[in-house]
Amino acid sequence: MKDVLVIGAGGVSSVAVHKMAKNPDLFGKITLASRRKFKCDAIAQSVKERYGVTIDTAEVDADDVDATAALIERVRPALLVNLALPYQDLNLMEACLKTGTHYLDTANYEPRDEARFQYSWQWDYHERFKQAGLMALLGSGFDPGVTSVFAGHIKKHLLDRIDVLDILDCNGGDHGQHFATNFNPEINIREITAAARHYENGEWVETPALSTRQVFQFDQVGTKNMYLMYHEELESLAKFYPEIKRIRFWMTFGDQYLTHLRVLQNVGLTSIEPVMYEGREIVPLQFLKAVLPEPSTLGTTTKGKTNIGDIATGVKDGVEKTVYVYNICDHEEAFAETGNQAVSYTTGVPAMIGAALMLNGTWQGEGVFNIEQLDPDPFMDMLNAHGLPWQVHELDGPLKF
Repeated sequence: MKDVLVIGAGGVSSVAVHKMAKNPDLFGKITLASRRKFKCDAIAQSVKERYGVTIDTAEVDADDVDATAALIERVRPALLVNLALPYQDLNLMEACLKTGTHYLDTANYEPRDEARFQYSWQWDYHERFKQAGLMALLGSGFDPGVTSVFAGHIKKHLLDRIDVLDILDCNGGDHGQHFATNFNPEINIREITAAARHYENGEWVETPALSTRQVFQFDQVGTKNMYLMYHEELESLAKFYPEIKRIRFWMTFGDQYLTHLRVLQNVGLTSIEPVMYEGREIVPLQFLKAVLPEPSTLGTTTKGKTNIGDIATGVKDGVEKTVYVYNICDHEEAFAETGNQAVSYTTGVPAMIGAALMLNGTWQGEGVFNIEQLDPDPFMDMLNAHGLPWQVHELDGPLKF
């Protein structure tokens, strides 16, 4: 067992720490740190009450490389698990290099002043991590994360060649709020309002945000409208699986959510351009985040299920074949186990699994790796064992859209 330092104190972090504490055979001492220590203390109290495990807490500004490095030196973890904001990825990677510590995250870096999710900034760290003899694992969440591992499983076991891949993310949960996001509002809204992009025949095809809609019947959720979006795993899958001719990402949204979002856009509250208000500069989207419900509080009211997976068409033994690999997660069951709703659960559990596989040496390497570069089998096994069971179905043919 090896010690771990978790940075961040939101819903995803809460799930990951609860699951780490629930598996003392996989993890040694757990330290949870955030800029707001009281949030860490609340998670630690929940862990203690549920599982009788004591975790340490600390205060740290993840934007401060020296402060983070000092905390790492004090805690001496084998691995830093970054469950903070994607703005902080590079600073946390710098702190890991400074202290000789392995690194894991769930979402790629994004600059604060531009809605531009991409891996290039982190891929540029490959040689530095390699020379330091350290491993950095990127995207060990659900999407990116599990959906990328699903693609690896399909390529290894189900198809000899993947020609087209569609990732479908459906949240069929209802939290009873007029408007709320199930993970960090600032990141969520930046993703949704950005132009859609998909990968096709070696090029990126861009379309206006939320302009392409399709209807799909999701197992145990029902018929939902889903919209073409850009999501970061498209970039890494296109890089590491170059034989795939087309890769798309779809996410479901209800009409009420989209109506509220359009109004907020029209009045400027989703903008990331600073404005002056009463003599000080503020970012409208950050203000909106402050007045929206905190995602970690939604678990008490959210009911329903998520359904997230991959549909891939390709060739197996010379014959065209379409397979669908997906997971269904129940919001109420996730809350009963960890005190968090399923969107946090489906990201926090894979973060725990990726951390466990790095700590026990199942996944190892020197440099920066995306999760689809690694053997999918142990990860897929742990999904079944730790609350995110998956299933495989063969479809009659490829998607018709």
